[in-house]
Amino acid sequence: MMSEREVFITGAGTVSALGRGVGAAAGALRSCRSGISLPDVFRTAHRELPVGEVKIDNADLRGLLAKHLPVPRVATRAALLGMLALDEALANAGLSPDDCRHVVLVSATAVGGMDETEKYYPGPVRHEDNLIRFHDCGAVTDVMAERYGGFAMRTTVSTACSASLNAIIFGCDLIRSGRAGIVVAGGTECLTEYHLNGFNSLRILDTDRCRPFDRSRNGLNLGEGAGFVVLESRSSVLRRNAVPVAAVAGYANRCDSYHQTASSPSGEGAFLCMKAALDGASLSPGSISYINAHGTGTPNNDLSEGRAVERVFGSAVPPISSTKAFTGHTTAASGAIESVFSLIAMTEGFLPVSLGFSERMDELSFDPVTDSRASAPLERVMVNAFGFGGNDSCIIYENL
Repeated sequence: MMSEREVFITGAGTVSALGRGVGAAAGALRSCRSGISLPDVFRTAHRELPVGEVKIDNADLRGLLAKHLPVPRVATRAALLGMLALDEALANAGLSPDDCRHVVLVSATAVGGMDETEKYYPGPVRHEDNLIRFHDCGAVTDVMAERYGGFAMRTTVSTACSASLNAIIFGCDLIRSGRAGIVVAGGTECLTEYHLNGFNSLRILDTDRCRPFDRSRNGLNLGEGAGFVVLESRSSVLRRNAVPVAAVAGYANRCDSYHQTASSPSGEGAFLCMKAALDGASLSPGSISYINAHGTGTPNNDLSEGRAVERVFGSAVPPISSTKAFTGHTTAASGAIESVFSLIAMTEGFLPVSLGFSERMDELSFDPVTDSRASAPLERVMVNAFGFGGNDSCIIYENL
């Protein structure tokens, strides 16, 4: 039975270090199997830094995609990963490529086509490839849209690590305002040398697998992947006789502008967006069954987010975990990938654990989830995604 909410989710797709598809992700989350390893497909001089890479090279990605639809001649890795997740999300929602002309695409990325354009730096690149045209974040969305014959509208969001959650939020706004009936929203990101070196220069990468919310946490692991969800209005669901898997109860974005890269000590932006998401959904903190935290494993983020969670939930913090020890931090794609993970947890009735946790942080009063068994149905899950510059977002999904 459908709820009285205005936005419903009728499909989801993902690819990450856990494998290709929702089924692979569900199996890995249930079995507590991390996808983080030393680099293999990804070429980097930093062989000592673990990453969450998709173990499929670009040629094989093209081969997989070409079985269903032609792939544009030039497609960066972020675009290829995005197409895999888009294919699954659209298929799960019962939408064909011909339907896309009536669908809005909102995609997020931060890296864009950097995996190709960074090849300009070591030496000359063949002029006919003109790869610089595919560097822009919007070019990734354009290439993906080209494969499906175009969408009713397409746009790109790039707000660092909150980008794909903001893409979903924008999609919800389009539906609630009546400007769209169906929106496929999410994000995609690939590993690049510049990306890895940039985070390494901030000295926030761990040489071991990350340990979110653990006292010994020492940094994050970068990852890659894509996640998309199909959002639909009530009227579209009824018209298509679609079967929604969840509803969007509430969401919010807030920016505290505390620092270019660091979270504020009190978690002000995180606090404000979580509280606003609850208020917008007319929900009390006690109605949340599980929080999928941003939880990067850096000393700064986990302390800031933890304090914000305690400010919102007080002494009754619901089960909380970070799934980044499974996939690495997929930056712009993380909010969408972790939304898909949270939807899996909600529909299948289990709690994703915080891998690597062993000892509580001195400053916090709660431990993250270490046992995947859910003691009760997950009625509502909260997903957090926090970006550089304090651009923080939160979405609450509701079981049907």
